[in-house]
Amino acid sequence: MPAGLLPIIYLAFISLGLPDSALGSAWPTMAPALGAGISWVGIVTMLISVGTIVSSLMSVRVVERFGTGVVTVASVALTAAGLVGFSASDAFWQLCLWAIPYGLGAGAVDAALNSFVAVHYESQHMSWLHCMWGVGASGGPMIMAQCLGAGSWSLGFFVLGAIQVAIAVVLTLSLPLWRDRKLPRRERGVAGEGASPEGSSPSAAAVAHLSRRELLRRDGVVAVLVCFFCYCALESTCGNWAATYCTLGRDVPADTAASWASLFYIGITVGRAASGFLSLKVSDHNMIRLGQVLVALGIGLIMLPLGGGTLLAGLVLTGVGCAPIYPSVIHATPARFGDDVALALTGMQMAFAYVGSLAMSPLFGALAEALSVELYPLYLGALLLVMVASGEKLNAVMRRKAVRAR
Repeated sequence: MPAGLLPIIYLAFISLGLPDSALGSAWPTMAPALGAGISWVGIVTMLISVGTIVSSLMSVRVVERFGTGVVTVASVALTAAGLVGFSASDAFWQLCLWAIPYGLGAGAVDAALNSFVAVHYESQHMSWLHCMWGVGASGGPMIMAQCLGAGSWSLGFFVLGAIQVAIAVVLTLSLPLWRDRKLPRRERGVAGEGASPEGSSPSAAAVAHLSRRELLRRDGVVAVLVCFFCYCALESTCGNWAATYCTLGRDVPADTAASWASLFYIGITVGRAASGFLSLKVSDHNMIRLGQVLVALGIGLIMLPLGGGTLLAGLVLTGVGCAPIYPSVIHATPARFGDDVALALTGMQMAFAYVGSLAMSPLFGALAEALSVELYPLYLGALLLVMVASGEKLNAVMRRKAVRAR
């Protein structure tokens, strides 16, 4: 595999994370300017999530047809178009329109790159890959906070869109490094065959083209999908509503709250950098458990009415706890279920992840508007409990499979 390919994949994940938390950070300022309600951001995030779900479920076909490199370039270009469109919007319906290319750009590349790295690289690279996502996700609110300080959320989206355009140009120049720019179509294989040949994506090797119903019948698949749903619901709710909770629930100024929201993503970024080293010694399922314990401690600190310092520490610790969960679940997919279904199942996991964001983050917005934004830590705690239960059920299924295989 070309030596320069891994940094290019890392760059692609920075671009994937860059816009993720910008909308939530800017929304307390954007909503009055657009004449929108505080919960209306849920409509925009739902449209984004619908696009990502569709493109995630289509990831196998798209990657087989065009290759991971081309899919990555096209996806970054779509998110750039969405962000520039956000910057030019002066009405809420325009935000909804530009949310469509934004969402379509995220899903296919997420599934393609995750499955590519899960099959071809060691566990630490998966953690560092998602650390790069955290670099983007923490940088987005920082850029937005600076622009909000200058009085312009529109400028914030324009700057983010321009950065995405620059990354798309670099990715285009890297296309010769990708050996799978156009993959063999519909090569059939048998479950349980070996890893993909070096330099190709999972779909270039033997691939079992199972229907989604057949995938769901495999032992442990439903449990991992529920676990992933809850994790991504927790992460998106925590990130999207951190600034609003700090501002409306704890009286933190809006520009300060936007910066504090970025610290949740900085916690994820630093945690994933450390997880890359820790994963050399600790198994994927124990990395997930460690993360869940730290998330519980972080939510506990957010609940305590002890002032801004404790709240800030809780957001950071929750981010650190989130750090190992996502990459460990993804990296374990080929080992748990087979390389032959890695891309298809990763696409399905991405779809469930975005369903979690689609359903649960907007649901919190509705609850916050109808009841109180102070429900924020309780809501996060409920998602964590379901995630832990489904994760432990999956571990039990994997133990039974290991015993039967002996």
